[in-house]
Amino acid sequence: MLAVLNSQRALFRRSCSFSTRTMSTHAHLADDCIFCKIIRGQIPSFKLVETDKSFAFMDIDPLSPGHSLVIPKYHAEFFHQVPDEYLADALPVAKKIAAASNLKQYNVLQNNGKLANQAVPHVHFHIIPKPNEEQGLGVRWKPIGMSKDDVQKVYEETKKNLQ
Repeated sequence: MLAVLNSQRALFRRSCSFSTRTMSTHAHLADDCIFCKIIRGQIPSFKLVETDKSFAFMDIDPLSPGHSLVIPKYHAEFFHQVPDEYLADALPVAKKIAAASNLKQYNVLQNNGKLANQAVPHVHFHIIPKPNEEQGLGVRWKPIGMSKDDVQKVYEETKKNLQ
């Protein structure tokens, strides 16, 4: 059993990249992505919820009991690459899991890119229970101390790009 668990953990840690090859029977999934393989049923999971556009399952290397993942059934590495209809489906699924788990305190986390600690390059949302100080996600903010002028510059650039 331990060998199987270690094998699954190793698969989760391998990177997957978008493939332009034919993408199996699921039109928006990559052939070489661990999460896409879970969606297709090629790799077993502790499935919690499945909709037309989302798939949710328990994390096999959790930060706390009940740690789960919600993934869109659309292969994209970055949040901004996922079509809106898939994103619109994912958060209600996460909400349903949080409510069903009777979580009092928890984090909903979504990382983008290696520097942001994204381990699997397929967009995914973590629902991480925070039962105590030792378990769950540990987050400590380290503000960088930007001046108001610098914040204004970033604001103006972002506003311009939104139009």
